[in-house]
Amino acid sequence: MNRAQAFAANAPLMGVPGASSPPGGQGDWFRGAGGLRLRAAFWTPSTLVAAKPRGTVILSPGRTEPIEKYFEVIGNFLARGFCVLAHDWRGQGLSARLLPDRLKGHARAVEEFLDDYHRLLDAFEARAPKPWIMVGHSMGAALNLLTLENGEERFSGAVLSGPMLRIKTGKRSMWSVKLAVRWNLRHGKAGDFVLDDPDDPFDHTFEKDALTTDETRYELWRQQLYACPHLAVGGPTWGWLAFGLDAGERALKPKALKNVKIPCTFVQAGEDDRVWKQTNKWAAKRLGRGRYVEVPGAKHEIIMETDDLRAHFLSEFDAMADYVAPTQDLRPLPQPDDVEVGAA
Repeated sequence: MNRAQAFAANAPLMGVPGASSPPGGQGDWFRGAGGLRLRAAFWTPSTLVAAKPRGTVILSPGRTEPIEKYFEVIGNFLARGFCVLAHDWRGQGLSARLLPDRLKGHARAVEEFLDDYHRLLDAFEARAPKPWIMVGHSMGAALNLLTLENGEERFSGAVLSGPMLRIKTGKRSMWSVKLAVRWNLRHGKAGDFVLDDPDDPFDHTFEKDALTTDETRYELWRQQLYACPHLAVGGPTWGWLAFGLDAGERALKPKALKNVKIPCTFVQAGEDDRVWKQTNKWAAKRLGRGRYVEVPGAKHEIIMETDDLRAHFLSEFDAMADYVAPTQDLRPLPQPDDVEVGAA
């Protein structure tokens, strides 16, 4: 069986009132690295929107996030005439978990994630019309960038939200965090929660834990989580933290950044407390056709932000879409300037 034939029965897509799967979609299972069963979903826009699709958006969520959390933006892409392929990374959503305790956010190696992603593209290539636009958030955006750096040539453009290139470590220095990671891995604790903190998502509240300023969108996601507890992921393990640091360090190598040939926009939250925005700005400047856009007032999850803040992300997507999949003959190039939008 080749990769393009590696489908099983349809995979479920969960939903709640106000946050259900957009029409025109279907979940599927595919086989990732090592034979793991992973979940993806593919949507086709209505013929009332587009006689034929403009192309395909391939959407990669961040850490802990399943396909369901992105139903709204998937609908936005469909309304623009694009097919959408979204997926659950290994260890989250309804994809295979790596440890018996499903709440442990675990990872083993960057290579496994990159292999999974290539298998995803291979499996859906025949169904996904080109041009392809890469969209990713946080962890997903960092892995997307690594994929481009490693020579993936099937994409025409990329819009990445808050790439996880350098994780914020709070009051602890990066040196001390790396030392703790090495010690715990060496002593067989890769599968333990970092600092023994399970960070149970069912105990989260908007006031203490939200990564968006939009309480309505936050609560809709909470309802989805309670409706399908199997989607939940808690705190990271030491193994995941080692993977996360390694992914960012690899992606930040100047020679690797220069390998990215397609136009690539970083949309960065101004109030991000998960990743270093200065690092993302530095990386965007070193891309051959990079663009950095900062959105003041936005928290880490820009795509889940208030209408006025997430509109900046959609505007950058539209600029990229008009360039790589124009509806008219005019193709304005995305500008490589650093931009701060919405500033007073």
